[in-house]
Amino acid sequence: MVTLPRVLIAAPGSGHGKTMVTTGVMAALRGRGFSVSPHKVGPDYIDPSYHGAACGRPGRNLDPFLQGEEQVAPLLAHGARTPEAADIAVIEGVMGLFDGAIGTGGFSSSAHVAALGQAPRSEEHTSELQSRQYL
Repeated sequence: MVTLPRVLIAAPGSGHGKTMVTTGVMAALRGRGFSVSPHKVGPDYIDPSYHGAACGRPGRNLDPFLQGEEQVAPLLAHGARTPEAADIAVIEGVMGLFDGAIGTGGFSSSAHVAALGQAPRSEEHTSELQSRQYL
């Protein structure tokens, strides 16, 4: 694996604002002069287009189900050095952190891709429909 700072942003489930938060983080990093390599877990084409607009370089998918587990780290590295070397990679998760292909124990989940890409995970939480909030 290429030496590259990276983080995966996840949430407890769909509809928690992952795309908004991730795209905002990417834009903020770029605004501070970092070259950001944008990635999305799963076979998505809409979110990577937002990521690409925020980063000024193509958003790329990381999907062990379609691409194979052995291709995730090399594709992450390729995205981070193409078209020029990035300072950091930001990966947006899919659905919930451990939601993957049904009946596979989390295969192709955000947690699975984070492990394959050796990326630390940051889980975004909302306080919607909760009587107590995280402090």
